[in-house]
Amino acid sequence: MILGYRFMFIVGTGLIWLLGLSRQPAMAQAPALPNPILFVTQLPVPSEWMTISQTFGNHLAGVRNCGRGGDLWIRYPDGTLKNLTEIAGYGNSGFQGAQSIAVRDPHVHWSGEKAIFSMVLGATEQRYVHETYYWQLYEITGLGQNDTPVISRVANQPPDYNNISPIYGSDDRIIFTSDRPRNGARHLYPQRDEYESAYTVTGLWSLDPATGDLFIMNHAPSGAFRPYLDSFGRVLFTRWDHLQRDQQNDAGTHGAFNWSSEDENSTAITSNEELFPESRYDAGNINGHTFELFFPWQINEDGTQEEVLNHLGRHELSNYFEHSFLNDPALGAFLSEGYNPNRITNFFQIKEDPAKPGDYFGIDSPTFYHHSGGRIIKLSAAPQMNPDSIMIHYLTNGEFVGGHFRHPLPLHNGDLIASHTDYNGLVANLGTRENPRSPFRFRLKLLQPNGNTYSAGQFLTGGIKKAVNFWDPDVMVTYADSINMWELDPVEVVSRNRPQPPVTKIAAPEMQILSEENIDIAELENFLREQNLALVISRNVTTRDAADRQQPFNLRVAGSGTETRGSNDALYDIAHMQFFQGDQIRGYGNPPEPGRRVLAQPMHDDNHQNLPNPEGPAGSVRIASDGSMAAFVPARRAMTWQSTDGAGNPIVRERYWLTFQPGEIRTCPSCHGANTKIQNGGPVPQNPPEALRELMQHYQTIVGIAPGESTTAPETPWLAGNYPNPFNPATTIRYIIPKQAVVTLKIFNLLGQEIETLVNGRQPAGEYAVQWDAENFSSGVYIYQFSAGEYVDSRKMVLMR
Repeated sequence: MILGYRFMFIVGTGLIWLLGLSRQPAMAQAPALPNPILFVTQLPVPSEWMTISQTFGNHLAGVRNCGRGGDLWIRYPDGTLKNLTEIAGYGNSGFQGAQSIAVRDPHVHWSGEKAIFSMVLGATEQRYVHETYYWQLYEITGLGQNDTPVISRVANQPPDYNNISPIYGSDDRIIFTSDRPRNGARHLYPQRDEYESAYTVTGLWSLDPATGDLFIMNHAPSGAFRPYLDSFGRVLFTRWDHLQRDQQNDAGTHGAFNWSSEDENSTAITSNEELFPESRYDAGNINGHTFELFFPWQINEDGTQEEVLNHLGRHELSNYFEHSFLNDPALGAFLSEGYNPNRITNFFQIKEDPAKPGDYFGIDSPTFYHHSGGRIIKLSAAPQMNPDSIMIHYLTNGEFVGGHFRHPLPLHNGDLIASHTDYNGLVANLGTRENPRSPFRFRLKLLQPNGNTYSAGQFLTGGIKKAVNFWDPDVMVTYADSINMWELDPVEVVSRNRPQPPVTKIAAPEMQILSEENIDIAELENFLREQNLALVISRNVTTRDAADRQQPFNLRVAGSGTETRGSNDALYDIAHMQFFQGDQIRGYGNPPEPGRRVLAQPMHDDNHQNLPNPEGPAGSVRIASDGSMAAFVPARRAMTWQSTDGAGNPIVRERYWLTFQPGEIRTCPSCHGANTKIQNGGPVPQNPPEALRELMQHYQTIVGIAPGESTTAPETPWLAGNYPNPFNPATTIRYIIPKQAVVTLKIFNLLGQEIETLVNGRQPAGEYAVQWDAENFSSGVYIYQFSAGEYVDSRKMVLMR
């Protein structure tokens, strides 16, 4: 195998490689950086559609998608460059055949001593020969300036799928994106996105290379991109949300049809029906719904708690989004107004500032025609930050004045580097198909601060040139050695502290219900895992975030007194919460083409464990009289939902897909979680959800436990939260004592003054419920203190007149 001019000298016990391309001296006046920078080179592809430079569909490994000839490089602090892949025996100059490579997405281990990346091997050696290639994960050691790099393929990864954007988890599992089908069924390959029905990755995956344990963290119908594990233990990533009906079906140009199911033996049926969401066009009083967002998301390493970063809403980031019902003047579009004047279209290539944990840099770029380049942006979103306080900051000029930026990388010393091109126009080919020339010339640069913004500064390299040619496969494509390769995906080679995974606790209102119903949490979680289910709970779905007024916000539970108004306009009755699961049943062409698109179908994989709801639409559960909702839902597949009236007509639709994990217990206080206040100005709901109580009583009958019967006796006294809370004028306090004890239960005001004693005396073992009637007391916060023997506990409660 010829890898270019190579000479090897043995010096002591080490190897020094002197290569034409493998090692280059430092450029004159190279900017000093504190640590080495690992990066990749990539052919400057002139086209964008389904290529490595596009925002989506960039996971394909064909020669037309990414070319061949790129390498993995490292830049040392003195400016010296080393071609790591070539020294390790991969890749070549000149004709790109069986030994050729393309490289992408390096990520450095916590130790700073090795890295993981994606690489594709090989290209066709003959004209007109179409072959299939896949990106696979590789690990490299020997990153030191005097080390010899060694590359090995990551064990137990999906072998015949595109695996890209790998990172190390806090426990050294590998988190990456892949186009492996959600359930591994090859007949569903490839998944097609919700926009152009183009091929996409299926979501984030987690792999233990030692054992081969593999699971999907989230099922993303239109794709998830570039995971990043932040210092708080959250996996951040960009997700493409395009939850709308199939525009190819609407256009009538792609032969869209539905399969009878996801099964391998399913049949093509004549129907091309779609049930959710509403039509893309105005229909009656319903506004046409089109939707496209690339927003920052977060998820735990075990795949639980998936949500937009810090639970940000569309109305807190997006430029514009139309209202749902045409005949309701109270509803309004999402507009670029409010506390955050800097709105974004998309948020790509997320990196945390190591010098300021919780500050995240990224790129706001249009979806097309810019090679994923755009303006550098920043937001501060540490876990404790409320969405109402999160601001977008523009760090470079808009409208591409000053060129396009990609891959911003904040360094440990406070510097910022990025890939940059001075060109501020659109994607174009200044050459021919055989001799392409892109006006985009992405090179790594040290950025210069100018007050609160940055501009492109010094080059980090003197330019990396490489002559390559390959069959695409119809024509011979040639890149002359006068063309600089793109320099992309920089990452700092430095050791870092492993983050601690966040600990998710069941909140007090839900815990109160589970305790009152004597639910063993571990047994419930095991039941859910065995059934491949999750438990989702909302406290009051009539409440919504105060700023989210695109869909109805004057809501009432039908037949009850529970309602929440944000205005004096029309009131909507809701009775059911209908769930949809993402089934890959939309096909195209005759005969059928490979791959399927996700369509929303009424939930049917809940294993029939929910309370029967014969009066509601398919896949629904009843909304309880207090506005709460609880349901068992399928795990590890995309889910969405909507509230409906008694007849099953949609009222408020979810606009995102979410994935839950087996055994996950997930709570949202409102229909869309309120940040600081709900639509009527009140606080975020804290009511113990009665729908959860009803479901848990049903669950106990399923698993053979009599309702109210405890499977495990408490070993110590236990105090529940009071219910209701807030209350007016009475509330009930529950507690359990495992053996006879002297018990006291007293009420105090915030000054610490005892205002009433409810219990004072010896009680036998058992469960107790004591009511406090506060008719003679004023609104405010009160403390109740419980003691049983030496055990003492206290809680807060709110009296609201």
